[in-house]
Amino acid sequence: MCGIVGFTGNKNAVPIILTGLKRLEYRGYDSAGLSILQNNKLTTIKQEGKIKNLENAINNNSLESFLGIGHTRWATHGEPNNANAHPHESNDRSLSLVHNGIIENYDSLKKMLMSKGFIFHSDTDTEVLANLIQFNYKGDLKEALIVSLKSVVGAYGIAVVHKNHPGIIVCARFGSPLVIGVGEGENYVASDPAAFIDQTNNIIYLADGEISVVSANSIDTYNIDSESVDKEISELSMSLEEIEKGGYEHFMLKEIHEQPKTIMDAIRGRLIASEGISHLGGIDNVVGRILWSRDISITACGTSWHAALIGQYLIESFVNKPVKVDYASEFRYRHSLVNPESVVMVISQSGETADTLAALKLAKEKGALTIGIVNAVGSTIARETDAGVYVHAGPEIGVASTKAFTSQVSVLALIALKLGRMLGTISLEDGQRKVRALNNLQSNVKRILENEGLIKEIAFKYKDHRNFLYLGRGFQFPVALEGALKLKEISYIHAEGYPAAEMKHGPIALIDENMPVVVIATQDKTYDKIMSNIQEVRARKGSVIAIANEGDENIKNFADYVFYIPKTEEFIQPILSVIPLQLLSYYIAVYRGCNVDQPRNLAKSVTVE
Repeated sequence: MCGIVGFTGNKNAVPIILTGLKRLEYRGYDSAGLSILQNNKLTTIKQEGKIKNLENAINNNSLESFLGIGHTRWATHGEPNNANAHPHESNDRSLSLVHNGIIENYDSLKKMLMSKGFIFHSDTDTEVLANLIQFNYKGDLKEALIVSLKSVVGAYGIAVVHKNHPGIIVCARFGSPLVIGVGEGENYVASDPAAFIDQTNNIIYLADGEISVVSANSIDTYNIDSESVDKEISELSMSLEEIEKGGYEHFMLKEIHEQPKTIMDAIRGRLIASEGISHLGGIDNVVGRILWSRDISITACGTSWHAALIGQYLIESFVNKPVKVDYASEFRYRHSLVNPESVVMVISQSGETADTLAALKLAKEKGALTIGIVNAVGSTIARETDAGVYVHAGPEIGVASTKAFTSQVSVLALIALKLGRMLGTISLEDGQRKVRALNNLQSNVKRILENEGLIKEIAFKYKDHRNFLYLGRGFQFPVALEGALKLKEISYIHAEGYPAAEMKHGPIALIDENMPVVVIATQDKTYDKIMSNIQEVRARKGSVIAIANEGDENIKNFADYVFYIPKTEEFIQPILSVIPLQLLSYYIAVYRGCNVDQPRNLAKSVTVE
């Protein structure tokens, strides 16, 4: 959510900032702006709406500078408009600031500044910070920022420029990601390395409480007490091609079609077929502690929470150990029984999700072993957990997560397999069979994608319906939740996912000829039960869209549409059954004319509460 881009060097900063902001559009935003230092004064231009509006405004001005900062805003304090857009200048127009996060005590700070004669022109918490820095400025911009941040309660990723410090960007982070791109005679600041991937793959990750002074030829980092901190330069594994559409109409469709590769990337080199076990170097040293832990919790948000639910089924089935799944936003606030004998797994595509980071912090405070399952290499969760496994899905640009979900489930299957084999609850023969199934995932996913024409037909038929119901049992219940979430996210159709048996405890009242019901009816131990649920839907004139295993001819007698997927081991069947649901939501959204990659009100990475 929100995007920060900054540049200092010997080239015009304006096109660099605009290009960077465009690369961050996927994060979700409602306005955009930039500030540059030109002729010894700050020039700030910002516009509500898309970046093209900002470009049109810039084209009416002659802008050129070797220094600048830019921002895409997702509204928290104050509605989307030009006044509330970033950057925000201080009262004396000496400095300009962009900010991701929330200043929780902004109101008391604002009242203090107003008592000192400061005037405010927006409804944002960010303008308070700009004026607070002006209030504390005594000639040293870094020290003014440090003094100001010591008064702040909340989360922030900040970049500041000042007219008295040409060529300098001062930036800081606490709870909101910020990275520095290291070039030759030029440097970059951003909330996401995608902003500068075309310019450099050398990167510095700022940690919480760190402040950097960035010029074209130097990067000096300090802690909140102004003590120097040595920072390592890492090499970014992301490529420019990975964040481009590659001929697809939308990033979401591209990422759905990347899943044969990304699922294999998640498991490649991690399976030992002869031993029927997985090798996961990131957790090898803590497996014993996991196996003999008192309890296991998995916490996540959104789509990652649905992956966590499948992880619960997997670990409980393979290891015979109870697992609790929590929304990270609830985990952090309720009375927690986590202790040093607990294991807490945290799942996040970005590795920067605010609630998940807070849950991680709480778990660490209570002495639990923490394990991260993340996609973004070098992210905060990846650095802060005791151990972990990368999912290797590559950059995911579409706001609605697809390939990250299937990669997360793949990694959770690997973890459960390893634990089960080491504990002896999975035999050698069973482990070898599970490994074979995992190795066949790539070809099975390809077969599903080859038949997406039927999904287009179904999507066109049901695109104008206002409500959907998704039903599944066992491993497929979280898939029902995920399918419903995808439809809500990008098509704005109300949809709910339920365990199929729960339909009779309320949702059945909604079923009539206008209610499409998507039923995941794979041939597992719950098959007969879910067929009964389908007949209950049909008896009430509901329309049934079934996801079924190849060879199941019987289901055609009870469903309006059947989409067939390959039959595989029950534990990884969700990886296959979710893909037609991803396609269904995508094509319904396209037929409805929705902005698939940037759905309204949503952000890719939720870095504020």
